[in-house]
Amino acid sequence: MRILSTLIICSLTLFGQDQFASLVNPFIGTDGHGHTFPGATAPFGMVQLSPDTRVEGWDACGGYHYSDSTILGFTHTHLSGTGVPDYGDILLMPMVQKPSLDPKEYHSSFSHTNEFASAGFYHVVLDDGLIDVDLTATTRVGIHRYRFRKTDSAYVIVDLHHGLGPDVVIESQMEQNGTTEISGYRHSRGWAQNQRLYFVAQFSLPIRSISITNNDTIAWKSRTSQGTNLKAALLFDTRTKQELIVKVALSSVGTDGARKNLAAEAPGWDFDALAKRTVMEWNKELFKISVFGGTKDQQIIFYTALYHCMIAPNIFSDVDGRYRGMDNTIRTAKDGIRFTVFSLWDTFRALHPLMTIINEKRTAEFVNTFLAQYKESGILPVWELSSNETNCMIGYHSVSVIADAIAKNIYGINKEKALTAMINSAEKDQFGLQSYKNNGYVLGEKESESVSKTLEYAYDDWCIARTAESLGKSETAERFYKRSQNYRNVFDPSAGFMRGKKNGMWNSPFSPASVSLDFTEANSWQYSFFVPQDIGGMMDLYGGKEKFIGKLDELFSTASKLEGRQQSDITGMIGQYAHGNEPSHHMAYLYTYAGAPSKTQERTRQILNEMYSNRPDGLSGNEDCGQMSAWYVMSAMGLYQVTPGNPEYTMTAPLFDSVKIRLENKKWFTIITRKQSPEDRYIQSARMNGTEMKELFFSHNDVVNGATIHLEIGNDPSSGFDNEKTGRMPLKIPFTSVPYFSSAGNSFRDSVNVTMHTVETDAAIYYSVTTGRLECQKAMRYEHPITIKERS
Repeated sequence: MRILSTLIICSLTLFGQDQFASLVNPFIGTDGHGHTFPGATAPFGMVQLSPDTRVEGWDACGGYHYSDSTILGFTHTHLSGTGVPDYGDILLMPMVQKPSLDPKEYHSSFSHTNEFASAGFYHVVLDDGLIDVDLTATTRVGIHRYRFRKTDSAYVIVDLHHGLGPDVVIESQMEQNGTTEISGYRHSRGWAQNQRLYFVAQFSLPIRSISITNNDTIAWKSRTSQGTNLKAALLFDTRTKQELIVKVALSSVGTDGARKNLAAEAPGWDFDALAKRTVMEWNKELFKISVFGGTKDQQIIFYTALYHCMIAPNIFSDVDGRYRGMDNTIRTAKDGIRFTVFSLWDTFRALHPLMTIINEKRTAEFVNTFLAQYKESGILPVWELSSNETNCMIGYHSVSVIADAIAKNIYGINKEKALTAMINSAEKDQFGLQSYKNNGYVLGEKESESVSKTLEYAYDDWCIARTAESLGKSETAERFYKRSQNYRNVFDPSAGFMRGKKNGMWNSPFSPASVSLDFTEANSWQYSFFVPQDIGGMMDLYGGKEKFIGKLDELFSTASKLEGRQQSDITGMIGQYAHGNEPSHHMAYLYTYAGAPSKTQERTRQILNEMYSNRPDGLSGNEDCGQMSAWYVMSAMGLYQVTPGNPEYTMTAPLFDSVKIRLENKKWFTIITRKQSPEDRYIQSARMNGTEMKELFFSHNDVVNGATIHLEIGNDPSSGFDNEKTGRMPLKIPFTSVPYFSSAGNSFRDSVNVTMHTVETDAAIYYSVTTGRLECQKAMRYEHPITIKERS
């Protein structure tokens, strides 16, 4: 996988093997179902310059799959680890023979033995060793270096028709500007329904001839063209110089924006200097966390994970601050920068909490992007891509990111405007919200994935309540705190699980292992523990701490077999815990809240060791724009935030002897561990700034104030904090759940008895009956089953 050509050895020497970037292995996640890409990108860059090896199928989401042996070309936009394909824009492919413009004719085989990648750099040998390809990227410019061997002339194909997934070109244009430049745009419809991308490409050698055509046959005439199947073949003279540099700048605004980006970020033709600068940028970002100890593979996995955390979201504005808004108008960011690619159903859980620690400035920029998108489209983003709302996944988790940033006093956010936007998202009537507001849960007869939506809406409501409370909006806070208790309305105490309802009755038959239409990419096992806003209340539903611990034990130890729908996302199984998909990510840490932190430490170490590796298939599921990697980064350091919006972290045993986080206020947050063996994983004692810690929790203020934590780690799971039964149970909010019904069946011939229940055993139920003439009886107290004899 790591080739030993003279070129690459020189490049590594130039960049410095002792730097953090040299510990990044971009091939992690390119095999299996990780859906990552190995190519070159700058931190949070607009450009992701990488080879494409396939365009169709679920494992084409990142454009590259390690099992492939053919490169289709090198494109400038990619998604990192998503479950839906898109992008793969502006394909370039070098050739030595006179080309056909049929894509099947300019593919090239390659070998992993002639391939290398590191942070900000990619190399491969094409065409039976006749072309060496090097790639690097600045924030908005992709830079190619082609070295042609034994040839007097060479070609570069430019393909604007190529794209990943169900991508359809609506319109494209390309033209030649002088002897060393082409430009154009691509308007397409894919996962993003209205993507507009402009480019300017400059070449270090003059173009001897160019053919631009709107089909797969070369005409060798036109220098400009429009159409939906646009390709070009550019011919270069390589008799005196066999190296060609290509710089491709992107913009969502126009070719003038792309040209400005190119001039600002990539002047000159020194490929090595540009690549070195990008590697230095990666070193600066990766330097924010220094880990010492552990194995070499653990360090590589850690820094690759941290690298994957800084690929997305992507910068979307040009160097002058202009960008294309959600309303398709050209706007200028007041603070100079806007972002795109917000996989919020995934990243609110760990990626964005990590950013609040190591990237406060970026966090404020993300939130301000949300608020700009709200202004442009009328709603906060759910899953935004290239200024398009895809409405993929569920919840409105931008409110989680905003609430967490406000709770942590991130500077530069207009809190009042943020709260207004948050409430607006919660008051919509789409995606089951109307029945959620009216009934206290999403009605299964009205909406699919009703249980997952109810649970996630309830958490988001709590985020709004927390923010309102912090701003002194007591009435708003009370209203949303009450809504945040709606999770109780989908808990079936007789089954001991979260469960879907239709017509007021629990869906039957029921199996917690069944991936039914009541859940989002999961089953009841994987959603029955999602109440991060009220962990204490959730424990009470299960019968208290001890029974809750037993339920978690069963989660991790029961059979891993899934039932019902086929879901490719549910992977990385330990019992019914599924680490390959996000709803499970917080569950191992719930043990600590229930007073069994050694069980947290046991399970997190198991997950760290078994679900990640320094191999192309080293991720147990989709990377999902940094979430899978953020879990590793946080857990390997020994901390996790179970409830974004509550600025508190819980601890587990770190993988490393020492972790130092460089904060933006110039302070350092440090965790130092002492253990006898690398296999030790149980925290025996903890001290913060020299003072003994009674619980394995600390605040975000402790982090930003630069605390130092010393941990004693041993191999005895029964010692230390377990003996003290530590754990926190947030205050419960008074709430009475919606009654539910049971009967002998859903239909009847003569009569049927209907029984009413509530989760609260001491709650009284009052009911009334509406006849067919819509005459409503006076409310009566329920005391025994009701007999129904006619349609009502």
